[in-house]
Amino acid sequence: MSEIVFVNGQFHPKEEAVISVFDRGFIFGDGVYEVVPVVGGAMVDKDYFLQRLERSLGELRIAWPCEPRELLATLGSLISRNEISEGMVYVQITRGIADREFGFPKDSSPTLMAYAKEAAFLDSPEAREGIAVMSTPDLRWKRRDIKSVNLLGQVLAKQDAIERGGKEGWMVEDGYITEGVSSSAYIVKNGVIITRPLTNEILPGIRRRTLLELCAEESISLDQRLFTLEEALAADEAFISSATTILHPVVTIDGQIIADGKPGPVSRALRALYLARLQREAQEGKASR
Repeated sequence: MSEIVFVNGQFHPKEEAVISVFDRGFIFGDGVYEVVPVVGGAMVDKDYFLQRLERSLGELRIAWPCEPRELLATLGSLISRNEISEGMVYVQITRGIADREFGFPKDSSPTLMAYAKEAAFLDSPEAREGIAVMSTPDLRWKRRDIKSVNLLGQVLAKQDAIERGGKEGWMVEDGYITEGVSSSAYIVKNGVIITRPLTNEILPGIRRRTLLELCAEESISLDQRLFTLEEALAADEAFISSATTILHPVVTIDGQIIADGKPGPVSRALRALYLARLQREAQEGKASR
């Protein structure tokens, strides 16, 4: 069966899907995107996904292409059509089609595109064994709080990390870790989780938001502050979070082993708590359909 994608109100086999060469997302990177995890055939963290999507659209002054609940229904249908059990849905909204002028067009309509992919993340080797991270300069623009499709800085940073043997890159600016190339970054010292506070310098990660809620619920100590690469290298534990990893422990940074080189108790416990929450939400989602 061919993979089914969604473009502007219609489902298509991926080979037949078409987006205009004049779409501003293609020409300028003028758009936003989201990634929603799928567990047991149901979207999870979907309320937070809608909230962040609304914020990004508002910051760029792009109109919703449809009602939020209509979008959820479309994505649910996309999951079903592609028979996705565990994986993710990718959603992209751009300002639409217009002649190539930098200013906002007056009469364009937003472009909505989405696809779904099967991917195993609930039980992965990276989660069990941990990953290698490489530090890399943060070369991005100053509105990192917007989940923009303009990701060239992240592309360059990820490639730099990969070429030096990393699974992920941790970006460094003015001596401090900002975040992962495609994830949020955390270290643990003396039982305290340390992560950078929310500003326009980092993306407000949905997994980050949920992990911080779990810390509050479970009375896990948390310190939202800047931290340096040197602190990360001397940490007791380190980990990342994202839609397609949920939480992966970090066992080496720039080739240096973190603590004993194994996933630590705090990251293992947090991942277990998060997975349990996702599976409950997935069951509730299936029951409500």
